[in-house]
Amino acid sequence: MEEIVEKKKTSRNQFLIHLGLAIVTIIFLVYATFNIYFPYITNHGESLTVPNLEGKQLEDLEEFLEDRDLRYEVEPDSGYSAKYPPLAVLKQFPLPNAKVKENRKIYVTLNAVNPPMVKLPSLKGRSLKNAQLELRSLGLAMGEIRYKPDFALNTILAQYHEGDLIKEGDEIAKGSTIDFEVGDGLGNQNFQMLNLKNLSLDEAIFVMRGYGLKVGDIYYEKEGYIVTEKEKPDGEIITKKEKVMGGLVFKQNPNSESSARIGQSVDLWVVEIDSAKIKNIPSLDVVDEEQ
Repeated sequence: MEEIVEKKKTSRNQFLIHLGLAIVTIIFLVYATFNIYFPYITNHGESLTVPNLEGKQLEDLEEFLEDRDLRYEVEPDSGYSAKYPPLAVLKQFPLPNAKVKENRKIYVTLNAVNPPMVKLPSLKGRSLKNAQLELRSLGLAMGEIRYKPDFALNTILAQYHEGDLIKEGDEIAKGSTIDFEVGDGLGNQNFQMLNLKNLSLDEAIFVMRGYGLKVGDIYYEKEGYIVTEKEKPDGEIITKKEKVMGGLVFKQNPNSESSARIGQSVDLWVVEIDSAKIKNIPSLDVVDEEQ
């Protein structure tokens, strides 16, 4: 009887031992599978940094990414940027510097072969700043700015593309450059240039401002003369050289025979004042070169 009980105890102990070993084995296998085998076959803990592909040509992508254990796929939708040539990468996902697994696929958006067309609105009468913002929103660039006589300062008068006048509704390729004619704020009122000779400097400046002219450079000379010519009935030309009193204008540029425009600058030449002799100098000495 005792032998039978002893055998039962032994069998029970062996069963428990085997069961324990089986449980330990299963636990080990599960641990090894998830912490050794799977990480090994999936390169667990190893990651690659996604390079910046923006601007790279499609023909260079495959070799570039293969060298970095990555792949790519082109998105069906394209974009456009005048900054890059056709079929250059505009966007990518994942983004540059992201961490990915080996052989990860990078999705890229390419620059269109042909730029899309946009309808140009009428910018005539709008400010230069407003036109610049409008062009930027349409993907167009601002080119040359040419100023024309007009009282509306920095207001668009006309718009051009490659030398051709363009109007509202004309279609133009995205990324194109638009040139503008704008007002200079001065207008186009032309008139005969004033004769400022024999006026004092203060008088000359006062008269110039009344006509919208600007004072240019002022030069002082020790003496100055005004030379005039007069034609006699017989066709002979008489030249007179008139000495100018100190403090008066004796020369100007442009001269009084030129055409003037509002806002134009005029240079003046003035005779210096000699206080010791001013009382003895007549206002005008005439030297007739004919004599």
